Amino acid sequence: MPYEVFARTWRPQVFEEVIGQEHITKTLKSALLSDRLAHAYLFSGARGVGKTSVARILAKALNCPNPQEGNPCNACTSCTDITHGSSVDVQEIDGASNRGIDEIRNLRENIRYLPSHGTYRVYIIDEVHMLTLPAFNALLKTLEEPPGHVKFIFATTEPHKVPPTILSRCQRFDFKRIPLSKIQEQIKKITESEGIEISDPSLSIIARQAEGSMRDAESLLDQVVSFTGAKVEDAQLMEVLGIIDRDLIFKTTQAIIDGNASTCLDIVDEIYRYGYEIKEYYRELMAQFRNLIVSLLAQEPSRILDVPDNELNETKRQAQQAGIERLLQALNFLINREADLRYTSNPRIALEAILLKLSGLKEYLSFDDLIGKLDVLEQRFTQSAADGGPREGIDEKASGSEAMVPDDGKRWNAFLRYLSSKNRAMANILKEREPSTIAEDRMELPYGKGSFTASYFDDPDHFEQLVAYAREFFHANFKVIFTKQSVAVGTEQDTGNNEVPEQVNDILDIFEGKIISRD
Repeated sequence: MPYEVFARTWRPQVFEEVIGQEHITKTLKSALLSDRLAHAYLFSGARGVGKTSVARILAKALNCPNPQEGNPCNACTSCTDITHGSSVDVQEIDGASNRGIDEIRNLRENIRYLPSHGTYRVYIIDEVHMLTLPAFNALLKTLEEPPGHVKFIFATTEPHKVPPTILSRCQRFDFKRIPLSKIQEQIKKITESEGIEISDPSLSIIARQAEGSMRDAESLLDQVVSFTGAKVEDAQLMEVLGIIDRDLIFKTTQAIIDGNASTCLDIVDEIYRYGYEIKEYYRELMAQFRNLIVSLLAQEPSRILDVPDNELNETKRQAQQAGIERLLQALNFLINREADLRYTSNPRIALEAILLKLSGLKEYLSFDDLIGKLDVLEQRFTQSAADGGPREGIDEKASGSEAMVPDDGKRWNAFLRYLSSKNRAMANILKEREPSTIAEDRMELPYGKGSFTASYFDDPDHFEQLVAYAREFFHANFKVIFTKQSVAVGTEQDTGNNEVPEQVNDILDIFEGKIISRD
């Protein structure tokens, strides 16, 4: 007996076996049970999500003499003939190869005849959007007022190419992409039934590679088993399918976040030696940065990302380490440089340049940020240092009535590390200061020395950001208080060989710079 591929062996035969399309199968079963049947249906959706399978199940249910709660019995002659594709009452037509007006005219002639055995003559036209406009026009009148014994079921991956005049005469059902978890569950069921040994990570890779298509997942599994036999090793899976190793993608994003240029070069060399498609790798890298952003911003990232739990946890960890500003900057850079990689004659060199730029991205400011910081510096340099005393213009003022406990340095250093992961520039401004006191409900900080750093937190946005970070780190009711230090007015600062003017310190703080030479 000839071998039958998994996609055919495991094709659904009743509505309950259709994976991930419950919103459609329940509606069709209800219509069958209540005898509220339309004369034409349009099934739209991505490839391999069950459109043709549902069309066949519906055709069997329409003609089955012994239906079981809306499902076909799959035992009678009508059901078995439709399953094997030999029924004269159910015709499947490929819209891509039978797209002309002559084929549709022949169809119009044939629909006048009554069914041979069943109740209805059913016409299933796959990829119906491929029909020519004259063919669609020839079908219009028949579709609007077909004989009572005829049902049409159209399937398409591109419903926007179907004329509105056709769409308006059909009941439309949109098939969803199948969730990764359901694909993985189904192919695990197949492997267990077929006696195939394969690890859960390999099943996850196959499910993700299928991109929401059950048929693609089954075909990929067939391809792997044909090479490996009944025992599938993880390394063999990657070799057969030519899939980019997910560990390599996570290694890349970590190297970019850490600013490790050397690791980035090693990764490109590994990609080249293994023979991975560089453009496919780039596409996966862009998708991973998108995943990092979603994991940081979405309330339910698991619902949007549809990735295994172990990958989701690592994605969240990397995203929190990088911060949203850095991730958005990196993703925009990847998007803007995609065309360079696509049209270059040497993709390896282009990829190396892109990854090196990304690994050094944290050292650069965007143009808008640069202009904004220059404006701030210009404003701050025109302000003189204020007199000592309590800080004005901030709601949280030191009352001095509550006992304050000197900090041992540990909480302050831990807070600085947390702040650096969220806003590195702000952390640099505060890192030279030591809080005079930290209590359970508040923190008191010196106001600062330079003309800029002393008044940086006069900006309400900056101050509110600092308070928000402090409350995230300590607790919701935590307060931040600044106290000014006495500053001598009218005297010049000594700028000897070992000292740096305060204005220079201001610039170094805001631009995260350092002095290389004083010559």
